[in-house]
Amino acid sequence: MSRRRAKPEPGALCDGNDELDADLAALDAEGLRDVVRTLLPGLDDGSRRRALTEVARRAGRGDAVAGSSEAIAAEVEAFAAEARRAGYAEPVEVDIRLGAATEAFAARDYASAFRIYRALLVPNSAADIDLGQDELVDEVLVADVDACARQFVVAMYMTSSPQRRAKAVLAAIREVEGVGLFDAPLEALERTAVEALPDFDDFVADWRALVEMQVAEVAGRGRGRWEQAWLREAVARVEGPAGLGELARGTRRVEDLRAWCDACEDAADWAAARAACEEAAALVEHPADASAAFLDGAAGAAIRLGADDVDAALERAWRRAPTLGRLRRWLGAVGSRPDLVQRAGVALASLPTAAERQRALLLLLRGEYASVARLVADAAGQGWAEPSHPGPLVFPIFVRLLAPPERSAQYARALGPMGGFDLSMDIETFMASDVHALETPDVDALLARAEVGRPADAEMRAIMLDALRTAAEKRVEGVAAGKRRRHYGQAAALVVVCAAVDDRPDAMAWRRRVEADFGRSYPALKRAFVEAARAAG
Repeated sequence: MSRRRAKPEPGALCDGNDELDADLAALDAEGLRDVVRTLLPGLDDGSRRRALTEVARRAGRGDAVAGSSEAIAAEVEAFAAEARRAGYAEPVEVDIRLGAATEAFAARDYASAFRIYRALLVPNSAADIDLGQDELVDEVLVADVDACARQFVVAMYMTSSPQRRAKAVLAAIREVEGVGLFDAPLEALERTAVEALPDFDDFVADWRALVEMQVAEVAGRGRGRWEQAWLREAVARVEGPAGLGELARGTRRVEDLRAWCDACEDAADWAAARAACEEAAALVEHPADASAAFLDGAAGAAIRLGADDVDAALERAWRRAPTLGRLRRWLGAVGSRPDLVQRAGVALASLPTAAERQRALLLLLRGEYASVARLVADAAGQGWAEPSHPGPLVFPIFVRLLAPPERSAQYARALGPMGGFDLSMDIETFMASDVHALETPDVDALLARAEVGRPADAEMRAIMLDALRTAAEKRVEGVAAGKRRRHYGQAAALVVVCAAVDDRPDAMAWRRRVEADFGRSYPALKRAFVEAARAAG
């Protein structure tokens, strides 16, 4: 597939530069040639190709595609045929001829544009012509190949009879799908056309029927993702959210169900959106994450409606697929400390075994520090990036509760993103916020509401510090054994910060032992300890 790029207008960076104009005017032809030769090697690939194409055009190499429309189209077809036989073409020559097609399209000479585009795009889509590229066609061409492919399809539309237009457009898309992106063909046609598309409503109806047959045809061959997207687009155009709902009920595909729910939300019909999301969640029980995502949407719609059962909607989503984000939303729906602590206890009673990070948060909110300490001490030294590992949540919170208030911020910086409880922007939380407008309270807000404070006595403080030592040492051992160099800095910071907040006499001796044990065999880890010590002050 091609990549869409924003390309600056030629000369845009030079507009209004009087000094440059004067300097260029002072140079003779040889001086200008020297400037071009000097600058070309320093340009990136795209800029170099644009410069070479412009030089070639101004040097008269574009004269080959001059004359009448018929003459230009015939020349390009002959050029493409020869390139196909040779298996190679100069990118500059292809760019010049694609430019001729673009000019024909802008002039509404659709027949010529169609011939030129077809001669050049089809063999490139099939990889019959080598342009010297290692990857994508548009990596070596200046022309926006995706836009050219769309113009080719529009040209097919404009030159086809109404009776066969849908099949003709489908055939055109198939011919250039290797160089063009057609995830939403109807939108692409309208966006690309330079004038109103004739009989478009009739075409959409014909297109819907044709695509529906295509979905059934390709499904048996284990493909059809694009065809399914085309059908959703066509159904939305013809029948709206109701049609999408009928389609989704029939297929039970997650993508179809999501399109139905999204259409209701886009229409701001929140009652319909809630009903659609709840029905979708029931229709797609597995995987649980997909079902829960629809329940997130139902909760978001309930909030928009001002419903009195928002709490229940948030709880239902969490129970379907427990994640830290969903848990925080359900917990955040209560306003008082007693209610929050009570709800944390309810959640603990039904929490899955593998959800140790969520368990740690719930125990913290209930003030059960000893249980949290056992949880983080017993956790593995590897797997901190997994959403179930309690370490990234517990470690910075314990450090904050144990450190002198005036040093807390510095230690948080030393721990990096983990020190700011940067655990909220997982994909589920992002989708809930961005798509369903669900607010997810951060961990700090929940801790403050639960009035989580410093340990009450020296014994509890010692339990928490011992847990941090164990967790930090296991983390260092885990990343060292796996040679996880990207995580050396984090592991070293855990040890250094743990020792810094520990006011017991043996704290520094423990730190020096860990650094010595692992620093001897792992020089990069030894350097990480030095950097961590500098950051922690």
